Amino acid sequence: MAAAHLRAAGWQVLDRNWRCQHGELDLVALDGDELVAVEVKTRRSATFGSPAEAVTWRKVVRLRRSTAAWLAAHDVHPSGVRVDVLAITVPRSGGPYVEHLVGVV
Repeated sequence: MAAAHLRAAGWQVLDRNWRCQHGELDLVALDGDELVAVEVKTRRSATFGSPAEAVTWRKVVRLRRSTAAWLAAHDVHPSGVRVDVLAITVPRSGGPYVEHLVGVV
């Protein structure tokens, strides 16, 4: 669902569930010529907070390190790099709600 959301926005998805010693990148995509590491968080309700609240500063540090490792392993030369969060809420009834937080660092 997250990859489809980005493609619908005109992004090019380069990688999914990429792993390295620092952790995992859910999605790596190009937004124009900017590389974006996308952390995807999904919840059924806000009982324990919004999906975005699960992305702590420690997680952001791991995402930045993983993104640097991804760049070192691939022949991609973006104009810039950022980390986004896709916070998806899938309620028991009704359709999913996607909140896209741009540049969380």
